[in-house]
Amino acid sequence: MSDPKDSTDELAGSEQPFVQHLMELRDRLLYGVVGLAICMALLAFWPGPSGLIDLIAVPIRAHMPPDAKLIAVGVFSPFFVPIKVLAMAALLLSLPWWMYQVWAFVAPGLYSHEKRFAIPLILLGSLLAYVGIAFVQFFVLDKMFGFIQQFTPDSVAATPDIASYVEAILSLYLAFGLAFQVPIVVVLLVKMNMVTVKQLRDFRGYFIVVAFVIAAVVTPPDVISQLALAIPMCLLYELGIFGSQWFIKQSARPSDAAAEDSAK
Repeated sequence: MSDPKDSTDELAGSEQPFVQHLMELRDRLLYGVVGLAICMALLAFWPGPSGLIDLIAVPIRAHMPPDAKLIAVGVFSPFFVPIKVLAMAALLLSLPWWMYQVWAFVAPGLYSHEKRFAIPLILLGSLLAYVGIAFVQFFVLDKMFGFIQQFTPDSVAATPDIASYVEAILSLYLAFGLAFQVPIVVVLLVKMNMVTVKQLRDFRGYFIVVAFVIAAVVTPPDVISQLALAIPMCLLYELGIFGSQWFIKQSARPSDAAAEDSAK
């Protein structure tokens, strides 16, 4: 005979008024903004906006003439572009802090076994975003610009505008950062019982087509960047299928796990 305490809902009586939820959301957003401001201040001190611009310009300058530099066509570009890069770098640096605020906001409504499930996903999601952006910076951009520069006529000086360059690479950072979240999405879909692992395996061939379509839409029209996005997405999809099985087993409710053990 089961113990009545085992069937007690641990979230019973934890409901909060709607206004209190709004206040909690306000506080979490405020904490996130404060963390972002601190990261901006730290990055402004070192390496500074100019240092960040020099860092992200390394891939394209490697394929430009030795004395060539990026140009600023817009009147306000020398001011606004470094500030934009500084803000994006600070957002990336504070990403784990933002994800923690999201977790802290929803944690009161989660069971203990779901909390143990959420924390690894937050850490893994942040890590995958950083890996995706690093992959762009240290591999994709170098190969992509090397491929593009091959088509530059000798009579044309390839001196890109800094504003258009920053916009292009930030869009790639965003695309790869989101694309590398495929395992997280797959795990959540299985966890929420929207799909099964078998359905994900059956969908494998369709996902390959979807990955290449997405890569063709969100990346520049060159084969290098498209393959660099589509192939990791397919590999991460397989990782998501494997991870969903492990996470489901680890995050199962104790009562469910006991029922499965008794049934065996």
